[in-house]
Amino acid sequence: MTKPLSEMTLEELWQLFPISLTEPQKQWATDYEQESNRIRKILQNVAVVRISHIGSTAIKNIWAKSIVDILVEVSPKTNLINVAEQLSRNGYIIMSEEKQRISLNKGYTVNGFAKSVYHLHLRFAGDNDELYFRDYLNDHPEVAKKYETLKIKLWHQFQHNRDAYTKAKGNFIQKYTKLAKTKYQGRYV
Repeated sequence: MTKPLSEMTLEELWQLFPISLTEPQKQWATDYEQESNRIRKILQNVAVVRISHIGSTAIKNIWAKSIVDILVEVSPKTNLINVAEQLSRNGYIIMSEEKQRISLNKGYTVNGFAKSVYHLHLRFAGDNDELYFRDYLNDHPEVAKKYETLKIKLWHQFQHNRDAYTKAKGNFIQKYTKLAKTKYQGRYV
């Protein structure tokens, strides 16, 4: 009998859900549109400021994990825990909670990934560096290709260690986010 995901160790989860990159898929944009519409309906009574497609699936022409990242920005007066609980009643799993940020996932099963997988980043409006990074890479395809090359290298190195994979991308992401925030100053205020 298979253990519930909540009872698996981090190592067991990393084995069940390895990092795997794939060539760009048109389906990612469709999946984002459908899921963002669903989220809008779920959160129709919440002061949502913006819902955005972020992460590598939102960057043109690069390989990515087939996981659609969605940033949901809400009014600073919103109770994040209440919003997260509302989402969890509608198929999302709360993965981590901080005072200003909550991460939720959808599409993880005891048999591995579902057909569509989502990471939802619930934040207060303005906590959106990922939008700047996305825009910069979409406007600079040569930088996007460098990012893709780094991701492919790290995929093979850290296939079963998501934390190390994410950490190893950190300097690249910080560098280009900083450049983007200077170039696009005030774009997402």
